Amino acid sequence: METEADGALQLNRDTNVAILTLNRPSQRNAVNSAMWRALPGLLSRLADNRAVRVLIVRGAGGNFASGADISEFPTLLRDRASALAYGALLSNATDALAGWPGPVIAEIEGYCIGAGLAIALACDLRIAASDARLGAPPAKLGLIYSLGDTRRLMDAVGPSTAKAMLFTAALHVAPEALRLGLVDEVHPAPALAAAVRAKAMTMASLSSGSIRHAKALLAILSTGAREETEETRGWFADAATGDDFAEGLAAYTARRAPAFR
Repeated sequence: METEADGALQLNRDTNVAILTLNRPSQRNAVNSAMWRALPGLLSRLADNRAVRVLIVRGAGGNFASGADISEFPTLLRDRASALAYGALLSNATDALAGWPGPVIAEIEGYCIGAGLAIALACDLRIAASDARLGAPPAKLGLIYSLGDTRRLMDAVGPSTAKAMLFTAALHVAPEALRLGLVDEVHPAPALAAAVRAKAMTMASLSSGSIRHAKALLAILSTGAREETEETRGWFADAATGDDFAEGLAAYTARRAPAFR
């Protein structure tokens, strides 16, 4: 196990799947500045390990994350310069998570609020326990989400629902969050971890090259791009002449499961 931020971030690897745990259970995993600061470097090192194909993000002690650590705000938001620095710290962390090259699954229990929801929205999929509660309440504190966090919320639920969530600061239980598109699956709490790991193992069994490039293409499309580029054409050609395609075709011909490296 690897730890960062005095143990508030824990990283475990299980074969091709890594599990990142937000580990401040007595504070409902409120994310402090040390955690925000450590996340980009931790994710970068993990991305360099090509054996890790899928990342799960979860919280310890029955909650995902109750938000940012408000006890730090008097210091971190004491003036405009410190507020700008803190905002950059948060954006760097959520952008690093959103930009992690492989699939990232948020395993959501309990509270997933504010900055906790921003972390979940930076993941590719959100799978929640049926009693989880999700919300975007910065208006209760007179704060706002960053542009990136707001865009990811809007991409998930659409402009009208994003407005309703931000304008009312309402909390949504998981079944309602599923209807809104805020989460992708809901499971009974005792079955959540197994469901997330089954999803992760399915992804890990497939071609990591295919999935990573699919994620990159979706990111490009989200910017409004519609035309192929030399780079994207090259990705297709690289895949067609790569080891994964050779193995996938051989496995299909032999009617066996592929063993991607």
